[in-house]
Amino acid sequence: MNMHTPSTSAPLSPVVLSVEGLAKHFEMHHLRRTLFAFENVGFDLHEGEFILLKGENGAGKSTLLRTLYRSYLPRAGHAFYHTKEGIIDLAVAADVDISLLRRREIGFVTQFLQARPRVAAEELVAEPLRLAGTPYARAIEEARRWLAAFDVKAELWAAYPSTFSGGEQQKVNLARALILPQRLLFLDEPTASLDRQARHALVARLAELKAAGVAMIGVFHHPDDVAELIDREISLGIKAIADGAYNVAE
Repeated sequence: MNMHTPSTSAPLSPVVLSVEGLAKHFEMHHLRRTLFAFENVGFDLHEGEFILLKGENGAGKSTLLRTLYRSYLPRAGHAFYHTKEGIIDLAVAADVDISLLRRREIGFVTQFLQARPRVAAEELVAEPLRLAGTPYARAIEEARRWLAAFDVKAELWAAYPSTFSGGEQQKVNLARALILPQRLLFLDEPTASLDRQARHALVARLAELKAAGVAMIGVFHHPDDVAELIDREISLGIKAIADGAYNVAE
C-alpha cells in the first residue's frame, strides 16, 4: 500500500477511524484456491478528512470499503472506530452493534439501489430521517428537496423506483444515502453512470458534509470530480500471484 500525503501545516482533527494490519482473502473451496484482496492495510482517518482510494482493477478498493463497513469479515487486523462513547473494533464487533452504528453514525454510498416493491421514491429517501425521529411531513419535504437536487423529475417522486431506469435509481439511492449526515461515510463508485448535473449535486453535498466534519473514504469513477475535496490518496497494489492464489476482482 502506498500513501501520498499533501504537505500541510494545519493541525490534524480528531481521529474517527484507525485501521491497523487489515487483511482480506476469500477461500474458494470448490476450486481449492485462495483469492487475495488486500493485506496489511493501515491508516488513520480524521474528522472532516477525505481519502481517495486508488489502484488498478483487482487491487481490492471496493472490497476494502465493504470490509470496513463489515459487509465482509476481515481475515486479520483491526478497524478501530472512535464513537462518542468510546472505541469499537469494527473487525470483531457484534452484528447488533454494527447495525446500530449503521443507523446512527456510519453510511455506505454505492451506485446500486435495492428498491423495495411498492415503496415510493420519496418515501424511500425520507426513511433515514423518519427512523431518526423527524416528523413525516418534514422528512418528505426534505426528501423531495434532495430528489430535485439530483434531477429526479417531480412526477417520479411518488412512483416506485423498482420501475426506474438504472440512472434514475442511482439518483434515488444517492439522495437516500446522503439525506442524513453521518460521522463516517464510505463511497463506492457513487458517480458511475451519473449525468453531469447529478455529479455536481453529489460533489456539492459531499463538500457540505466534509465542512461539517464528516470523515469520508471512497473510490470514484471520475476522481477529477472530487479533486478539490481530496486530502490524501491511498494506493492499493495488486498482490503478486503465488501458486494456488489469485487476486480477487473488485
